[in-house]
Amino acid sequence: MQFETLQKDMVAAMKARDKARKDTISSLISAVKKLAIDEGKRDDIPEELVDRAIIKEEKTAQEQVDSCPAEREDLKAEYQARLDVIKEYAPKMMSPEEIEEVLTTKFADVIATKNKGQIMKTVMAELKGKANGKDINQIVAKLCQ
Repeated sequence: MQFETLQKDMVAAMKARDKARKDTISSLISAVKKLAIDEGKRDDIPEELVDRAIIKEEKTAQEQVDSCPAEREDLKAEYQARLDVIKEYAPKMMSPEEIEEVLTTKFADVIATKNKGQIMKTVMAELKGKANGKDINQIVAKLCQ
């Protein structure tokens, strides 16, 4: 995801007077900028950094939806709307089948050791930002049996 795309979409949301969408995109931009400053890449923000910030925001929004009390339908709808906007910008994650295929082809020698810690360390370096860590962990556990 290009940082400029986020900025253009925020301007479009402002022109459309879509406050909820504008607020969500604004929070994404803030998260990206904060991460860029923390990593010293303030001027030229790479796509990988934008994707990482969006993934982190998506996880936070998902936790808000999941932990919202059932009797607070208004709040839950607000959190869900925020999550839906964030998902539009989130990078596509690999499916469990794709993850298993990559693990069995690229990392067959590491998986043969059956050392889950070493496998995760090697695999996460390659698949970080492309696949969900929980899915990777479950598939590695299955392959180590």
